[in-house]
Amino acid sequence: MSCNLSFRGHVAYHRYMAIIESGSDAVEVRNGKLQFAALFHALADPTRLLILDHLRTGEHKVRELTEHLGLAQSTVSAHLSCLKDTGLVRVRSQGRASIYSLGQQEALDALAAAASALLPQDAAHHQWHEAHGTDRRED
Repeated sequence: MSCNLSFRGHVAYHRYMAIIESGSDAVEVRNGKLQFAALFHALADPTRLLILDHLRTGEHKVRELTEHLGLAQSTVSAHLSCLKDTGLVRVRSQGRASIYSLGQQEALDALAAAASALLPQDAAHHQWHEAHGTDRRED
């Protein structure tokens, strides 16, 4: 679930394309862009979006999330780790258990509103499934 970026000089190699950088402040620009990329990577997975949505109801243990989502504990833990790395979720210990909660509720609400404004409401579902070769319909 990582982004697989490697850097050689001023060129970053992603598994899909090379990213060419120039200028003296290329490192700062690259770091800022990588933070954006990590955030959007975390938000790009439907399962992670379901986890964020479920965490809106309050704090949850990994076990509770696995039961709700019907996924393996290792899968849910990997998704939570990705979300935690971007600050979208927080974790606290309670005995041997880890309790997860939303890290930035107001920012997520604003981001969801912006995403809704950007998406064409009539074609978003259909185009995604066509592009990814799936035929899941929830009508």
